[in-house]
Amino acid sequence: MEYLEAKEKFISTWGSLGTLWGINKAMAQIQALLFISTKPLSTEQIMEELKISRGNTSMNVRQLIDWGIVTKELIPGERREYFSTEKDVQELARIIAKERSRREIRPVIKTLEEVSSIKDDGTAATKEFIQQTKALHDLADTADSMLGKLVNQKQNWLTKSILKMFK
Repeated sequence: MEYLEAKEKFISTWGSLGTLWGINKAMAQIQALLFISTKPLSTEQIMEELKISRGNTSMNVRQLIDWGIVTKELIPGERREYFSTEKDVQELARIIAKERSRREIRPVIKTLEEVSSIKDDGTAATKEFIQQTKALHDLADTADSMLGKLVNQKQNWLTKSILKMFK
């Protein structure tokens, strides 16, 4: 397999994986392109490389910046904006895990806490509801706490954490 074919396959596969993780294909493909790029890319370069519209590119780059995995780069003498992504895979995983917790897990924990604290009216349905939603809350809270501990270990957090589990 030649470089261009491998590059296209990587970007396409990363885009497909992104949809499984809850982000759109173009957003994942932009991040993949920036990840393997040797230098920051402009909106126009991203558009040309991925064959997507300016609006699609701009919207998805903004979302990637909001996630904290893409940054604007200033290039002296250039009027265009350029973008790059985190290159350290462990740091990238840490940022994504932290953001997914903030955006997805914590809101679910809050909702489960609210719904499991309803008044017990003595009916079997209410008791079952409270019991099950409290169990889900406890599980989600424990998972989020574990994720938080992993995320807060900056250097080689994934490797260290996995190794600690097997000791």
